[in-house]
Amino acid sequence: MELEIQKWGNSAAIRLNQSLLRQIKVGIGALLVAEVRNGGLFLKPVTEPRYSLEDLLITCTRAKMRLEEEDRGWLDDASVGKEA
Repeated sequence: MELEIQKWGNSAAIRLNQSLLRQIKVGIGALLVAEVRNGGLFLKPVTEPRYSLEDLLITCTRAKMRLEEEDRGWLDDASVGKEA
């Protein structure tokens, strides 16, 4: 498939049609890593998961929030400045 490089503001851009997006299993807003290989451009989806704060907080259960001895030391220590 041939793709035309077009001007987009002060940058160059190519358009990826829905067929290409489906083949690499990504959609609008997905992140791609660009690599130069053998004189060509290789694009691949970013594989590291992206988490939102909401996603992370859902996994915080009371059982997972137990305090270790070091944590208790920090909490029980006297303040040294103007901490609340």
